[in-house]
Amino acid sequence: MSEVFRVTDPRTLKAVAHPLRGRLLGLLRVDGPATATELAKKVGESSGSTSYHLRELARYGFIEEDPEQRDARERRWRARHRYTSWSNAQLAGTPEGREAAAAARRRQLAILARDHEAFEREMDAWGAEWIDAAGMSDETVGLTPVSAVEFRRRAMELARELAERDAGDPAAEQVNVHLAVFPCHPDNGPAKPGGPAKPG
Repeated sequence: MSEVFRVTDPRTLKAVAHPLRGRLLGLLRVDGPATATELAKKVGESSGSTSYHLRELARYGFIEEDPEQRDARERRWRARHRYTSWSNAQLAGTPEGREAAAAARRRQLAILARDHEAFEREMDAWGAEWIDAAGMSDETVGLTPVSAVEFRRRAMELARELAERDAGDPAAEQVNVHLAVFPCHPDNGPAKPGGPAKPG
């Protein structure tokens, strides 16, 4: 599995923004190769539905058939990349690209909401340590675009570094990490070209 799938075609990004396809891809990345039937049980869909969406993911290059097939009667699929990335600026050059990137961001927000709701429902089953460890926070800081990119990169590097440290620890659980960085401006009007509005 390679590290990153850099998407430049709006149609490709839009294909994975589909809620069920995004979930299937996530399961293949986290849990490893699986068949349409196995995935259907996990997501509560028919195997016919998951089979169709898996073929679409393969068509756009996100997944492929697992070369180590256990059963010749049913195909096993595996993810081709660990992450998906794209350039908002590049895709914003066309209406199709702008909509595809917006759909992908909306999908990420939906996943955040789903993960939060699942934690709230299951909180009592996690125990005091995990209840204390889980949470969200926000901060507004002054950064350049270069620093904002560096922050995102270093935050994800730290997450992977800690995961490697905790590998094999019986106390380790899968943890959903969501990271968002967006520029903002004071509530005194729209941002000026080239930067946020400044207080008068």
